Amino acid sequence: MTTFVLVHGAWGGSYGFRTLRRLLAAAGHEALAPSLTGLGERSHLTGPHVDLSLHVRDVVNAVRYEDLDGIVLLGFSYGGMVVTGALEQIGVRVRELVYLDAFVPDDGDSVASLTGGALGGGSDELGAPWSVPALPREFDDPAVAAWSNPRRHAQPLRTLTEPVRVSVPVEQRALGRTYIRATADLNGALFDASAARARTSPAWRYHEIATGHMVPENRPAELAELLLARS
Repeated sequence: MTTFVLVHGAWGGSYGFRTLRRLLAAAGHEALAPSLTGLGERSHLTGPHVDLSLHVRDVVNAVRYEDLDGIVLLGFSYGGMVVTGALEQIGVRVRELVYLDAFVPDDGDSVASLTGGALGGGSDELGAPWSVPALPREFDDPAVAAWSNPRRHAQPLRTLTEPVRVSVPVEQRALGRTYIRATADLNGALFDASAARARTSPAWRYHEIATGHMVPENRPAELAELLLARS
């Protein structure tokens, strides 16, 4: 049995993995999907204090309190920032690292810097907005869009502007590395550099899924098949 720890993206929550979790469980594995502070069912805990470090702590604590080892750790979209930061504390517990249409940062990178300010380009000055509103996303199935979009929640700005701390580049860690790219994403340019990094390096396994960015809800069965190959 493999334990999968699934980290959602910005404006999202654990609910985005509900079908994927069931598929992994049906195959005999355990899937944990912690909602990050201020998002999903924990949206009532939001505030200007919520930053990337707090989201990293959410994942670190979820793994440590469950005493998980040999895990497959997946970061979706913004979740790539979170899982990369979490490696500093739980890297020895990770067997396989999966970036799902996600940022792959180096030390000092932030979402704001990786996107040239397209995301997280707001101000931290006194009185400035401290969150970024959630916009509706495109889904393959209109019924999924109608269910998922109302659950999206404003993203605390500091999660997008705080730099991640990385003492060892991802490629130099003693674990497996997989990148899964959504090839039909209308905003795909945000992840072009990260995808190219994995696609052109022998240190990575690289896969593509022909759908938009919201892969866990668009193609949960296809995603589960790729993940189970890593179990």
